[in-house]
Amino acid sequence: LSFSIVIVFYLVGLVVLVGLVELDKQTKMTDQEIQKRVERAIALFKQGFNCSQAVFAACADIYGIEDETLALRLAASFGGGIGRMRQTCGAACGMFMLAGLENGSATPHDAQGKMQNYALVQELAADFKQENGSLICSELLGIAPKPQNPTPAPRTEEYYQKRPCAEMVASAVRIFLSKKSK
Repeated sequence: LSFSIVIVFYLVGLVVLVGLVELDKQTKMTDQEIQKRVERAIALFKQGFNCSQAVFAACADIYGIEDETLALRLAASFGGGIGRMRQTCGAACGMFMLAGLENGSATPHDAQGKMQNYALVQELAADFKQENGSLICSELLGIAPKPQNPTPAPRTEEYYQKRPCAEMVASAVRIFLSKKSK
């Protein structure tokens, strides 16, 4: 009887180990998969969605948010440097939202979980700033910070040519998914 129990525990352990290996395989992305998500984010941005929406919606399904409308609505307020105030880049905000899905704490007194999430956000922010020179929307756009009109600029060819936003969107997705795949 005790030998049977040992075998059962061994088999259960083996099943758990195989499951963890499979889960690990699911979370690692190839360069091609990352590039596909980058292209999806750029396409969303060029369709007229804001920078934060483009980043978040291109990756939210990884975390079970299959409803793209929900993903777009969740990220809607962070575009244009948070509500078009030209503060923290919306693409970076979308990346930070993904970090919350990756390892955000959902327990009020989980100091360790909060610390791990904040550490990830700080690492992502540092990588974004290193790659792009700033986290601040107005600095990335090369405009002086000033009170902003909440009306979004019309999306024209000129708009896309003079703004680096599509590159910021691509950068945020690439940084996040590359970090996630390590």
